Amino acid sequence: MNALDTLFSPVVMFFALGLFAALLRSPMSVPQSFAKGLAIYLMMAIGLKGGVEMSKTALDGQVFAVFGAATVLSFGLPFIAYAALRVTSGLSKTDAAATAGHYGSISIVTFVAAIDALRIAGIPSSGYLVAVAAIMETPAIITALWLAMRGARNDAADDVARDKGELAREVLLNASIVVLIGALIIGAVAGEEGYERLSAFFTAPFQGILCLFMLDMGLNAGRGLRRGWRKLGLAPIAFGLYMPLIGAVIAALIGTLIGLPPGDKALLMVLSASASYIAVPAAMRLALPESDPSVYLTLSLGVTFPFNIAIGIPLYIAVASMLSG
Repeated sequence: MNALDTLFSPVVMFFALGLFAALLRSPMSVPQSFAKGLAIYLMMAIGLKGGVEMSKTALDGQVFAVFGAATVLSFGLPFIAYAALRVTSGLSKTDAAATAGHYGSISIVTFVAAIDALRIAGIPSSGYLVAVAAIMETPAIITALWLAMRGARNDAADDVARDKGELAREVLLNASIVVLIGALIIGAVAGEEGYERLSAFFTAPFQGILCLFMLDMGLNAGRGLRRGWRKLGLAPIAFGLYMPLIGAVIAALIGTLIGLPPGDKALLMVLSASASYIAVPAAMRLALPESDPSVYLTLSLGVTFPFNIAIGIPLYIAVASMLSG
């Protein structure tokens, strides 16, 4: 019943509305500047709430174990993704490496949707998972660049080396990380009393703004899928469906070993199953300009994102609950 509640929640249905509107070539659109404002609001809201919850959480061994596991997952999952793409898809080494990086990093919107799904299901989660999401944004980019440079010519490697300062700035100071971590710190410092003064703005409107944002994400996903699926073929599209499951299974095993409660385990599974479409594309555009955005953006935003929103999140919550008894 919880899975059905999640599947037919307004958030998912607004995403489906945007997806099908785009697939049917509707001219409907959300202004880009407005969509960016919605994204900043969501990052602020989830960061503040996570910081408040984190201020009430003891930083014990389990918390640091999760931080360590998240770092290893973000570094390691691109190796699995790269091997799968090279064996099955016929993508070039550069395109496979760039795409693999997306699957070690995370989709913060998928994470926000998962938190909402846990709320619907009545399953609590810990605020420090917001910090875990921030940790998992960037290590995958390092792995992707290493995979790409391993088979690249020396001059390409030199170009990347010359741009490493700009790349670091692009990755570490992208808007999602700055707002998320900044709001997390502010929430932790302000505490519950400080957050109460902002609750009228960040609590009550949250669901409606999330629905607006998901409508825009559905439109973007549908248009990307409509443009890119013919070029990709079945093998890469299949990868966009099974790679999230691989990441979720590994995270479920780690979460069980660490002894995470159901909500935290489900969120770690969601983070490991999601694919970036903000931080990693920006980094790949700068460091690997020869890679094809129509490949990695179609897979991450047009295939994996809809799969996780419609099917993955309810599945991960159900599995996490079952594993926790």
